[in-house]
Amino acid sequence: MTGTLVLAGTPIGEIADAPPRLAAELAAADVIAAEDTRRLRRLTQALEVQPAGRIVSYFEGNEAARTPELAEALAGGARVLLVTDAGMPSVSDPGYRLVAAAVERGVKVTAVPGPSAVLTALAVSGLPVDRFCFEGFPPRKTGERLSRLREVADERRTLVYFEAPHRLDDTLAAMAEVFGAERRAAVCRELTKTYEEVKRGPLGELAQWAAEGVRGEITIVVEGAPEAGPQELGPEELVRRVRVREEAGERRKEAIAAVAAELGLPKRQVFDAVVAAKNAARPEPTHGQVNG
Repeated sequence: MTGTLVLAGTPIGEIADAPPRLAAELAAADVIAAEDTRRLRRLTQALEVQPAGRIVSYFEGNEAARTPELAEALAGGARVLLVTDAGMPSVSDPGYRLVAAAVERGVKVTAVPGPSAVLTALAVSGLPVDRFCFEGFPPRKTGERLSRLREVADERRTLVYFEAPHRLDDTLAAMAEVFGAERRAAVCRELTKTYEEVKRGPLGELAQWAAEGVRGEITIVVEGAPEAGPQELGPEELVRRVRVREEAGERRKEAIAAVAAELGLPKRQVFDAVVAAKNAARPEPTHGQVNG
C-alpha cells in the first residue's frame, strides 16, 4: 500500500495565516521534508506542535539527490509532508521533482492550501486579475532577462514575477524598456509582514523609485499589453514592436513585415514610423558642418 505526499502551504509572513490543517499534518507526518529545517522548527514552535516523524532537508541544492529517497518512502507507505520557507511548494520552490516522482509511482498527492504571494500580490495590485500568468524569477543576466521579457512583450494577461531586492531596479528598468515606461505595475514588498508596502505606478517611475534601494521579499505585478486596435497605436508603439523583434534576432525588413501583418497595417506605415524614429535619433549637425 503506497503512502501520501502532502504539499503544505506555509505563511508568507503573518504566522496567524497558517491553515488550520497544517498543525495536524505536521504532527502526523512520518517524514517532513523542509526547505529550511531551522525555519521549520520556528514554525512548529509557533504553532505549538511536536512533530513525531523524521525531519529531512529538501532544498535546491539537494532536491535532485533526495527525491529518490523520499519517493521510496512514499512507495513504502509513508506519509510525507513537504514544506518550503513560505507559500506553496513547487511554486518557484522545491517540490516539482518529488510530485513528478510520486505521480510516476502512483502515489496519492494532496495539498494543504495556504498563503500564496502570487495570488496575494494580484489581489492587492489594483490590476486586472481575471487572466494572469506567473513568470517566476526573471533571469539574472541582463541579456537573458531582456530576451525573456521580449517573449511576453505582447502578452495581454497580467504578468506576475518574483525578484530579489538587489536586482529589482535593473529588472524594472528592463521591463520599462521592453514593455514601455507607461505600462502600469505594482511592486509588492514584504506582503502580510510588519513593513508591507505596495508601490503602484508606471514602470518608468517604479524603476526610478527602486534605484534608491529596496529591501525585503518582492513580487512584481505588471499590466498586460494593451488591446488597442491598430488605428489607436501611435508611431512609437510601432517602432517599439519592430525593435523587440529585431532584438530577438529578426532582420528589420522581416520585423516590419511581421508587425504590419500582426496589426493589419500597410507595411509602408510601419516602415515610415521606423525611418522617422531613426532620423529623429540622429544628432543635429554641429556649427560649421556642411552636408556633402
